[in-house]
Amino acid sequence: QRMKVTPDQLRAVGLGGDRPVPQATVNKWILGETARVRETVDAALADYRFNDAALSLYAFVWGVVCDWYVEFSKPLLQGEDEAAKAETQATMSWVIDQCLILLHPIMPFITEELWGTLGERSKMLVHGDWPSYTTEELLDPAADAEMRWVISLIEGVRSARAQMGVPVGLYVPVLVTEIDAAGKAAWANNETLIKRLARLESLTAVDSFPKGCVTVPVGGATFGLPLADIIDVEAEKARLSRTSNKACFSS
Repeated sequence: QRMKVTPDQLRAVGLGGDRPVPQATVNKWILGETARVRETVDAALADYRFNDAALSLYAFVWGVVCDWYVEFSKPLLQGEDEAAKAETQATMSWVIDQCLILLHPIMPFITEELWGTLGERSKMLVHGDWPSYTTEELLDPAADAEMRWVISLIEGVRSARAQMGVPVGLYVPVLVTEIDAAGKAAWANNETLIKRLARLESLTAVDSFPKGCVTVPVGGATFGLPLADIIDVEAEKARLSRTSNKACFSS
């Protein structure tokens, strides 16, 4: 479930502040993502491709900020490290502001209302400056690569679980046969997050996967979900066979 944030909580975050200079990988990553979408939107608006600008912002606000960044920020916001918490609050406030600014030409009335409601402002959003930051300024290559690896792993595990009918709330073990140094570092830095979002119980290195293991390839690593004792393998084979036959007849 997504974390629900009330207007009072958003005010407490401190919307309207200066752009932060974060230390946490996830906060560095979201700044780079914000710069990416700013450049994409500018290019689309310059060519009068308003639909592309709107779709890019939808993908960013819903697919990146809401789906990933809010979830990734929870451990920092709920942790005991006050410095990390303050940094994440400042980063989130800045990112939310950028969402409102970039969406303003497309949704002027809603964004103006939110701009005034969510913080003390010196001027209306319509009179604000359009951002000019770039990926060259804000993109951290190491943070970007690490978080993209994490997202790829979580999405791969979720997809495999869904295809094989694994109960949503069930935590399952995961195996790995090979993983490079970058993957080991990404796992170590984000283990708690990966386990929670992918519903994983533990990670075990093995020489080869056992039968009934669904593989999940990620850059520089191959993971496996041992599902033989969790799902009905024969029933799943029958389902896949029916799906394959149906596809053949359809084509």
